[in-house]
Order: sequence, then structure tokens, then C-alpha cells
Amino acid sequence: QVQLVESGGGLVQAGDSLRLSCAASGRTVSSCALAWFRQAPGKEREFVAAIDWRGSATYFANSVKGRFTISRDNAKNTMYLQMNSLKFEDTAVYFCAAKRTFLVPSAMQEYDYWGQGTQVTVSS
Repeated sequence: QVQLVESGGGLVQAGDSLRLSCAASGRTVSSCALAWFRQAPGKEREFVAAIDWRGSATYFANSVKGRFTISRDNAKNTMYLQMNSLKFEDTAVYFCAAKRTFLVPSAMQEYDYWGQGTQVTVSS
């Protein structure tokens, strides 16, 4: 089992930066791919970014590429999402997810464990 807890969300203005954290616990966290997804009101949950178990491979949705970075600290069992140049359309609940794999899935249905989410609101 893997437990995930997100933090760091809040209300910011367009152009601001925000860093989300995902604290993970469980025996197999270090062998898990980790990812961020988001869900805006009235929309489906969508992929944002993912990172492999070692932190050496990262993938991003086109909508956030160049603005967001993903990282992890396996010693702290924590993943981060640094969000820069935030836009109104980045407003959503952000979820972290985990899957025990050496690959880096981007499909929501691939992930086995989910956090409760943290709200990010960007005012225009």
C-alpha cells in the first residue's frame, strides 16, 4: 500500500509561482513512478507530469511544458511540482498518483494509488 498526501495549493495571481508537494508513505514508494494529474470544474482529470522511480526521467503535458517542473526526493519520500508562470487555465484540483513500475505512465487508469488533492486557484 502507498499513501499520498498533497500540500501547497492556494490562491495566486496569473504569472505567479507555486510549489506543490506530495508526501508518500509505504514500503514500495521508492520503486514507484509518481505523477501529477489535475481536474478543473466540469472537466475530466488530465495528466500534468510524471517522474520515474529514480527521478531521472520526466514527462509533461504540452500545456505545462516549459512552465512546470517535477522532481522527487526519495530520501524524504516526497515529490514536488514547481509551477511557474501560472495561468488562469491552470486552476484545478491537483492530485498526485503512484504506480509500482519502472516505466512512467501518463494514463490515469495506469495508476493504483491516489491522494485526496489540493486546490490551486489562479486569478486572472
